[in-house]
Amino acid sequence: MKYLFLSFITIFSLSGWKVQSQQSTTLKEAYAGKFLIGAAINTNIAGGRDTASLRLLKAEFNSIVAENCMKSENIQPKEGVFFFDDADQFVKCGEDNQMAIIGHTLIWHSQTPSWFFVDAEGKDVSSDELIRRMKNHITTVVERYKGRIKSWDVVNEAFLDDGSLRQTKFYNIIGEDYIKLAFEFARAADPDCELYYNDYAMAKEGKRNGVIQMVQKLKAAGVKVDGIGMQGHSGLDYPDLNEFEKSIVAYSKTGCKVSITEMDVTVLPIPMQNTGADVNLSVEYQQSLNPYADGLPAEIEDRFNARYCDFFELFLKHQDKIERVTLWGITDDSSWRNNWPIAGRTDYPLLFDRQYQPKPVVKDLILLAANCPGNENESEKMESE
Repeated sequence: MKYLFLSFITIFSLSGWKVQSQQSTTLKEAYAGKFLIGAAINTNIAGGRDTASLRLLKAEFNSIVAENCMKSENIQPKEGVFFFDDADQFVKCGEDNQMAIIGHTLIWHSQTPSWFFVDAEGKDVSSDELIRRMKNHITTVVERYKGRIKSWDVVNEAFLDDGSLRQTKFYNIIGEDYIKLAFEFARAADPDCELYYNDYAMAKEGKRNGVIQMVQKLKAAGVKVDGIGMQGHSGLDYPDLNEFEKSIVAYSKTGCKVSITEMDVTVLPIPMQNTGADVNLSVEYQQSLNPYADGLPAEIEDRFNARYCDFFELFLKHQDKIERVTLWGITDDSSWRNNWPIAGRTDYPLLFDRQYQPKPVVKDLILLAANCPGNENESEKMESE
């Protein structure tokens, strides 16, 4: 890939690119007019307690997504008892720093409080009751932030890799219409907000076909889906970039915007096949599965750098289709990858290290953007939000 030659592009023209001086010094400056650069943030960052990460956020990113504080188990832990303090703080952080704010997530089978699905006797509620609870939750949350949220991940991870619907409580009690209903409730609560479907392993053909069929079916029923989120949880050798590109193109052809919603690249071995990003998976700790506790070998760091550059080259190629690229975190130290699917490992999946310093690949990504034309200027991009 072109990445291997980046160290020379300040002197030579590469593949017909017009070489530019490196005027952009941050990621958000480099990718202005191409797509938004976002990060998932936790409550310590949003609340200003993690000041070092907050400085990086302000300097490098122009979009934020709620890592956990807007998930239903946190925002409505008991029926009718809403806890908005952390979510309010998250939204204020975005507004104070003029960032595009992404809400995550309204309906997800994981991190949903157990009361959501059962009655006073612990039995599954009826379809009508679960629909009522869904509507109340979505309406209450979305209306609270109406006009302040750029987009919501309305439904998260509803499909299996083969394209069939996941057998969740939502599906088993309501049926597949729960997806349609979720989008209708969110649209009614904030007609102007962008509404996304979000999932992992979105480069797999089966899931790709299932999601596209779902979007087409909703569209035929008069239900608009504005965007499709492709979670970017990746490794050094997966997913296949050709398949990832096929998905970007195919999702865009549905008329939806495409966003890379949860980007990170693990350097650690995965102990099982087809794990995707299922947060319920857990494997017993083994030393052999934590090979880089004392730091990355140069060879692995080079592969990591090349992998990120390969992805971002692809994103730049399809910048006309991509709304934003969001990293799932800011620094390696706070990444969920350190504890999934094996607790206690040391991973290096993000662009900034444990000392809050940019990794060498950050300069490479900035140079990639500097030598690739944009499709609109920064002011037009921000006005579209």
